[in-house]
Amino acid sequence: MTDILFSAYRLNDQLTLNNRILMAPLTRCMADDELVPTQAMADYYAKRADAGLIVSEATIIRPDGQGYPNTPGLFTEAQIEGWKTVTSAVHAKGGKIFAQLWHTGRVAHPHFFNGSEVLSASATRVEGSVPRMRHLEYIQASAATELQIADLVRDYVQAAANALEAGFDGVEIHGANGYLIDQFLHHDSNKRTDAYGGTPENMSRFALEVVDAIASRIGKERTALRVSPGAYFNMAPDSRDKAVFDYLLSELENRDLAYLHIGIFDDSMEFDYLGGRVSAYVRKHYNKTLVGVGGYTAVSAAQAIEADAFDLIAIGRPFIANPDFVTRVKQDLELVPYSDTMLATLD
Repeated sequence: MTDILFSAYRLNDQLTLNNRILMAPLTRCMADDELVPTQAMADYYAKRADAGLIVSEATIIRPDGQGYPNTPGLFTEAQIEGWKTVTSAVHAKGGKIFAQLWHTGRVAHPHFFNGSEVLSASATRVEGSVPRMRHLEYIQASAATELQIADLVRDYVQAAANALEAGFDGVEIHGANGYLIDQFLHHDSNKRTDAYGGTPENMSRFALEVVDAIASRIGKERTALRVSPGAYFNMAPDSRDKAVFDYLLSELENRDLAYLHIGIFDDSMEFDYLGGRVSAYVRKHYNKTLVGVGGYTAVSAAQAIEADAFDLIAIGRPFIANPDFVTRVKQDLELVPYSDTMLATLD
């Protein structure tokens, strides 16, 4: 019932995956205090190298992008060297790995970078406090100026170049889950009236500028994007968002990216303004390589791929509990159930 998951999949002329199973990006907060990847992280990823593609935990592009403790970066030489240890370990096991490039936007906190402000699309605020550090309340963001937006694009590009220097096979731009790029794509967080707000074209501008600039620097074959058309995490829904993503997806359809990755915790969620599930909405507008995610088992993922709901499946928590997830599924072995207690250590 799961045979299709184990067929090779050709992303493009540069990259062919050994199977259709991706290890989803999983924030573990296990880098050192300088945000440098550790040997334990290299061991952790190497154990999971039989995934068709590993997408790294979200990795910040510059200091003011940090919103969680001990999340790795890709903006210093020490961080690049640390990631080389990780990518070398994955490649030694025959695996492939993309770096997920991240700026948390209004979900950042100045505590982490000794700053005074956080940047977002507009001067808005997320309610609540920083996970794992509940004493840190979120603050109101400042609207990024057009000059600051241009700097952000350049920093995304430099992080992508750093990723290839570190040995990654490509990058996935994190444009989902309520973080910076996603903040430009939703009316809840984008109140701008300039070239980056107000219309679907303007609200999509920053995302497309980042995509195009990175593709120009490292090649479109090694550039991917994650998106969340359905507002569900650190974001309030707005029916006007559909027009933004209708436009964005039509533009992405014209670009030969490595893949497009849906950002959703549970794909059984339905959004009235999208007409149902996020995966069904995205597939309706995007016919190139699409990665599904969100509560799928191996069997339900195989069925969805057979039905052309998407082409590849990203698996998250089961990969934490089962480093040998691919082997277990292939041999029809019982999976170890995931538990939050597993987050205490890397294994």
